[in-house]
Amino acid sequence: MKIVPIAISTVALVLASVSVADAKGCIKGAVVGGVAGHMAGHGKLGAAAGCAIGHHQANKAEMNKKSDQQSQAGQKP
Repeated sequence: MKIVPIAISTVALVLASVSVADAKGCIKGAVVGGVAGHMAGHGKLGAAAGCAIGHHQANKAEMNKKSDQQSQAGQKP
């Protein structure tokens, strides 16, 4: 009977220590990759690859946005 309280406290500890994931682009990429992978017979592999590519594209877009903002800030008199 001691297993239930231990399990509950373990789950509570794990949930309390979880941080928020930064999944920019991952969901959209995973959906597109999963559909494409499903057509090729590898849905899970396609979803994983789509997530990685989507995340990479989102990071690249964010870096471009930051560099544009920095260049515009330098042009102001």
